Amino acid sequence: MKISSGKRVTAAGILLMTGSPDSVEFLLMRHPTRWDLPKGHCDAGESFLETALRETEEETGIAANAIKIDPEFEFDLFYQVQYPKMVNQVFEKQVRYFLGFLSAKPELTLTEHPSAHWLPWQPPHRIQTETIDPLLESVARHFGQHGASPRSG
Repeated sequence: MKISSGKRVTAAGILLMTGSPDSVEFLLMRHPTRWDLPKGHCDAGESFLETALRETEEETGIAANAIKIDPEFEFDLFYQVQYPKMVNQVFEKQVRYFLGFLSAKPELTLTEHPSAHWLPWQPPHRIQTETIDPLLESVARHFGQHGASPRSG
């Protein structure tokens, strides 16, 4: 029997984009059972953005100062999660995603994922319906509403 713990877990991450006007790409991390983005749990007293930048650097080796964050974009995702060490408890998880741009495709230093891939930005995307697809749909709407494109970050 799963019991709601009543506790909220907070995390943050960044959708990273890079490329030229003719070829924009975004980064996905390969988790053993799914695709993911660089993200992680918020430490006490840490803002969502601080968490996102720290976790991205820890998981990819990309320095925080190399990422240009779009100040007009944030995307919150809420879902339930269960952790292996707490088998009978369900936690409410909030993940806040930011949109970040890199001037060039960096060399990655992976620490928590077996691989990572740069995928072409060609919406609509169908990657992972519950988490990644809603984020990518929101990014596509953001570019449409602001008259921007992924390469204008």
